[in-house]
Amino acid sequence: MNFYTRKWVKPEDLNAHGTLFGGSLLRWIDEEAAIYSIIQLGTNRCVTKYMSEINFINSARQGDIVELGIKAVHFGRTSLTLTCEVRNKITQKSILTIDKIVFVSVDEKGQPAPHGRTKITYTDERLREDEA
Repeated sequence: MNFYTRKWVKPEDLNAHGTLFGGSLLRWIDEEAAIYSIIQLGTNRCVTKYMSEINFINSARQGDIVELGIKAVHFGRTSLTLTCEVRNKITQKSILTIDKIVFVSVDEKGQPAPHGRTKITYTDERLREDEA
């Protein structure tokens, strides 16, 4: 998995316990997953359909840098399934994993529409994973 986005945990991102608020992290993930899906599907007409169980593993604190990793794992006729991991950039400790996030390509009426894609598109050669 490649790590595409980094976020700096700021005071406004904290919960009452002084750790990263899960809602803030999920907002970041949904936004980054949407951007990733738009790039992969070649259309900005896609919506979040489903997120599987969210596994919070470790906390992040103010000042931490977190990395969001998202990867396409399956292309359906109208959908794209992703996996996600968030980790602490400095310690490399996993903060959260989501096994399955599904986005659906939609038409102008909001109905599922075929997207015609079948494999990952790399927009930056630095991020290409080895195809072993």
